[in-house]
Amino acid sequence: MSQSLSAIARDRNIRYFMISFTDLFGVQRAKLVPAESIDAIASSGAGFAGFAAWLDQTPADPDILAFPDVDQLFQLPWQPDVAWLPADLYTPDGNAVDQTPRLVLKRVLAKAEEIGLRIKTGVECEYFLLSASGETISDGRDRQSKPCYDQQALMRRYDVIREICDAMLTLGWGPYQNDHEDANGQFEMNWTYSDALVTSDRHAFFKYMVKSIAEKHGLRATFMPKPFAHLTGNGCHMHLSAWDPEGKENLFYDPNGMLGLSDVGYQFIGGVLHSAEALCAITNPSVNSYKRINAPVTTSGATWSPNTISYSGNNRTHMIRIPDAGRFELRLADGSANPYLLAAAVIAAGLDGIANKRDPGPRCDNNNYTEPLPVGTVKQLPAYLLDALRKFESDTILSEALGAAFSTAYPKLKRQAWNEYSAHISSWELDTTLDC
Repeated sequence: MSQSLSAIARDRNIRYFMISFTDLFGVQRAKLVPAESIDAIASSGAGFAGFAAWLDQTPADPDILAFPDVDQLFQLPWQPDVAWLPADLYTPDGNAVDQTPRLVLKRVLAKAEEIGLRIKTGVECEYFLLSASGETISDGRDRQSKPCYDQQALMRRYDVIREICDAMLTLGWGPYQNDHEDANGQFEMNWTYSDALVTSDRHAFFKYMVKSIAEKHGLRATFMPKPFAHLTGNGCHMHLSAWDPEGKENLFYDPNGMLGLSDVGYQFIGGVLHSAEALCAITNPSVNSYKRINAPVTTSGATWSPNTISYSGNNRTHMIRIPDAGRFELRLADGSANPYLLAAAVIAAGLDGIANKRDPGPRCDNNNYTEPLPVGTVKQLPAYLLDALRKFESDTILSEALGAAFSTAYPKLKRQAWNEYSAHISSWELDTTLDC
């Protein structure tokens, strides 16, 4: 960026900058900096107490410094006097805070570049629009058992959807469609794929943007994996392809390959399948995540989420789908996934697949909801977060690729969250065991 941030502020009438980082649990933390101070703060870093966020630090540790990526500036379309800047974390003596999710992704992408691969991704972020209290779906007339693509329900939320889509148009993301999803009150908005770090920054900003615009309209948006037991949950489907360093040739594309996918593409899929159980600790990072995968049938007739570690062609009942030549879709992740860790972990698993030429095995074309594969044919997904964390802790592929600092900090904090959940006495437990 040739201009200073203060000069950009003058040109664009920006009064404040949010220097923002995403912690290990996907929570966005920010300092609001007036334009008059932005150049100094961007140069020296915005100070944060690491223990106050979900990072593996103590109150005795020195401040961490957030240095904004000045080439990734997002001027808020709904509040244009404010701009958002994603940031990376460093110690006061200039060392990277290696557990920082955005830096974890950068390291994985650097490893891809070393072998001549430029990874591109796209994400499909599903969310619910709820009442301001978050207790009910915001549209009382949205009651169909099969509400997916419901035209009336979509247009009753036109003001919110239009404002979000208009914002993406203003930002230059190339949004191309918006729809009502499979659950009552649920929506999805699609924008054009890009380089993995660009998509992850946009993914992080998208979640902030959707929540902010929903609040502006007196509503509450949630990406929670399974807010309602009887409805389809919020997935975060990821599309991946690998390109040459210039981004001109799709190395996953082979017109002679099965379903138009190259050997490299299948090896990448093989790596994702091989590490899938450990991967779940990242793609499905919350206790609630495991109420979405392996879930019973919803009122719509299908959960649209996977239950086995398997892949297929254009078949949405498996963990991986190959909908088109030259790319694949991972249907495993949910709305609570950290935008940076999601990409980092999936790419790391795929790179291992390429390095070891992992065979994904035979394609599964069955309807996995009504005609499940025989027991033992493929592995099941973990049933609980604790199961996924144990797989992650015993896995060497992801831990080595994501780095020792992250691979120690992340499961440590996630186990704390699991223990907090385990200590909670639910109303179900009281209803079923109080009279024992």
